[in-house]
Amino acid sequence: MNSAKSSSGHARVNVAVVGLGFMGVTHLRAYQQIPEAKIVAVCDAVRLPVNGVLQGVAGNIKKSDDINLGPQVRVYRKLEEVLADPEVELVDLCTPTPLHPEQAIASLKAGKNVFCEKPMARTSAAAKEILAVARQSPGFLMPAMCMRFWPGWSFLKEVVSSQVYGRVYSARFSRFSEMPGWSKQGTYADTSKDLGGALFDLHIHDTDFVNFLFGKPAAVFSSGVVRAGGSIDHVVTQYQYPNGPVVLSEGSWLLTKGFNMSYSLLCERATLDFDLSRGAEALKITEAGREPEVRCLEGDGYSEEVRYVVQCALKRRAPEIVTAQDGLTALEICEAEEKSVRTGAPAAVA
Repeated sequence: MNSAKSSSGHARVNVAVVGLGFMGVTHLRAYQQIPEAKIVAVCDAVRLPVNGVLQGVAGNIKKSDDINLGPQVRVYRKLEEVLADPEVELVDLCTPTPLHPEQAIASLKAGKNVFCEKPMARTSAAAKEILAVARQSPGFLMPAMCMRFWPGWSFLKEVVSSQVYGRVYSARFSRFSEMPGWSKQGTYADTSKDLGGALFDLHIHDTDFVNFLFGKPAAVFSSGVVRAGGSIDHVVTQYQYPNGPVVLSEGSWLLTKGFNMSYSLLCERATLDFDLSRGAEALKITEAGREPEVRCLEGDGYSEEVRYVVQCALKRRAPEIVTAQDGLTALEICEAEEKSVRTGAPAAVA
């Protein structure tokens, strides 16, 4: 399998995006901005481009514009067709969560690199099955944990590890959204299926980021709002670190309208505060004895993580910023949160 070459002669990674909802369109748009990526195929059972044009969709950030893929992009309705395409090197799975295990395993067995939207599966047991195949496959598996790449968030890893502002005393994260369109209709609207609700589809971003910064907690103590079908659509969690900071996170699909995310880190020598509602000035850093520093931010984590996975595929190296094991760990912590919500007691993390 040989990578394509761009007009400038540089190597390019051949990509197929599977699932053309909000995240699929978001990823497609990101690939179009990366010279080293070439979209060779798209796949969806229902929603396909017409004359190379895919209509925009709404998500928890904003409605996207239509996207022009061009006439050269191959269009498939079944994943099997994508995996039989010898040009495809990187399979980007933006399909509903219940499809992830079967599709990721099939893609890995076909020798493809796999970029899989979160969560990798509904349960950690299913995720472990994916990882077992990944360990024996020539391609890599990377879960899409975009907050590790998000402007105003990604730099916190260095803040915590280097203690540039001293020790972290407390960290708080919040992520509030109205129920997204893909949850009001279709797969997530079926209350007969337990798909985890906001806990596994939204809040998992912050759970993963907590693990990214501080490692796996010993236990969690969570409370939440459980709705029809057992869906946990609002959750508040304290992550317990015996010798670490106080860490809290709150996630919800119960916002009447819109979307917002924020954090605050209280360190020995500074307070770091992020609020998406402030726009380009979302990040504010306040050090003792100094005027607050407001940092202007551009871009988003979706584009940066897509750029990263392309580079990993191009260089034939396994991702390090976020690994397949990280995707499993996020699920294990979320399962402990789910148990705590349902029992009303703290739950140890596996």
